[in-house]
Amino acid sequence: SVPLSFQIIVDDDDSKIWSLYDAGPRSIRCPLIFLPPVSGTADVFFQQILALTGWGYRVIALQYPVYWDHLEFCDGFRKLLDHLQLDKVHLFGASLGGFLAQKFAEYTHKSPRVQSLILCNAFSDTSIFNQTWTANSFWLMPAFMLKKIVLGNFASGPLDPEMADGIDFMVDRLESLGQSELASRLTLNCQNSYVEPHKIRDIPVTIMDVFDQSALSTEAKEEMYKLYPNARRAHLKTGGNFPYLCRSAEVNLYIQIHLLQFHGTRYAAIDPSMVSAEELEVQKISLHTSNEQEEQ
Repeated sequence: SVPLSFQIIVDDDDSKIWSLYDAGPRSIRCPLIFLPPVSGTADVFFQQILALTGWGYRVIALQYPVYWDHLEFCDGFRKLLDHLQLDKVHLFGASLGGFLAQKFAEYTHKSPRVQSLILCNAFSDTSIFNQTWTANSFWLMPAFMLKKIVLGNFASGPLDPEMADGIDFMVDRLESLGQSELASRLTLNCQNSYVEPHKIRDIPVTIMDVFDQSALSTEAKEEMYKLYPNARRAHLKTGGNFPYLCRSAEVNLYIQIHLLQFHGTRYAAIDPSMVSAEELEVQKISLHTSNEQEEQ
């Protein structure tokens, strides 16, 4: 199915526009929603949209409106889910998207809206960027300066062709963003805030990260493992900041493994007719063995 592209306004302020692709079977009531990084637009997840909808999943990729603080973002996102009539969702968040996904799970913990989380190159505390003191001045900076700040986190040096293409694609997306879009995302990325894990302890989490260079420090990764001791870990040997672009086959496989635990329940993100009985059996066995290996 070809993804449908929408623009939706859910706030009183009609300059706040959510852009999204909604693809796959509409009958699915608990889809996987993708939240992009600072430089990302909804289409940075095109490889996931194409592959996952081909397998029968419903996926939605978003682009945020201009929000200047986490609470405002969470409130807007809740209204968006209400508008889409989605009671519970799975969230895949990349970098800033991963932080916002955790904040949203925390924000809705009393009447949960997040069924599970996949956190890709994500962090739980914005102070790791040592930018909390500049967070209040991003709104003043011209677009070219903001772009330089973002580009400073992109990998440099020799890269394999897929990674080079991935970075070119992200640079291209970055170019398409205006000053207020970039300034607001950098503000969300660096504004002093951290995740309160006790509020989201019961949500199934997969932590996806890369072993080569990315904008995340080792300390930030360790902190994530500490916060979610029961999380599944999806490690990619390489992939840099944007593994969903340059290592999409591996990322898509890990997403499927994560979503497997919900097959056959009302939180399945896949059309049941697309899941054959023996496939489920095989997957159960492979999950069982991989869990045993992890415990050894």
